[in-house]
Amino acid sequence: MSNRIETLAEGVTLHLGDCREILPSLGKVDAVVTDPPYGIDWIPRVNHQEQIWVDDKQFDPAPFLVARYHLFFGANYFAHKLPPSEAWFIWLKRPAGFDDCVKTFAPCEMAWSDFPGKQRIKTQVWDGGKRAGDADNRSFCHPAQKPVEIMRWCIREIDARTILDPFMGSGTTGVAAVKLGRRFIGIEIEGKYFDIACRRISEALKQPDLFIERPKPAKQEAFL
Repeated sequence: MSNRIETLAEGVTLHLGDCREILPSLGKVDAVVTDPPYGIDWIPRVNHQEQIWVDDKQFDPAPFLVARYHLFFGANYFAHKLPPSEAWFIWLKRPAGFDDCVKTFAPCEMAWSDFPGKQRIKTQVWDGGKRAGDADNRSFCHPAQKPVEIMRWCIREIDARTILDPFMGSGTTGVAAVKLGRRFIGIEIEGKYFDIACRRISEALKQPDLFIERPKPAKQEAFL
């Protein structure tokens, strides 16, 4: 596979390729925030039957412990490969009283972190087509897509200037990072999702949160 690099702004760089090959070439990052494949043979449902999706290999987090801080969604499936932590993030997807007839997915998701502090819990409705929050949450860009609000929540909990997501997918972590004025490095192996991530993060760069300084435009190199 030939790698492709897109620099969307100063400090915002996306890589198309295998993260295992690209990681050694990257500089220092402050935090890894990612939603890796869990290795549970999960098969996406109706909205993504046609996409490329492989979740049949057990995930080893060791090669991705490359920063000061780390957060891995789905780590309840591979927690035995990580140090004990009190700082789990619990995303409640179907709170008490929420349409008991709709039980398409698990009521919560868990993320291991080595962030300072104790456990965190956040409610964000996310069950099938019922997706609260940002309109972009209902775009169904990727079978394992996370809400922008959830990734913002994770990133805001840590003092980290540069965020790395080695399993970028359709770019939700990057959207959250740039809207918070953070630098971002994303890696995605599938060209279809890489292109979607480029588009979504480019759009987010044009619409930063109020009172947060947006990343500067990428410098244009002069041709000699």
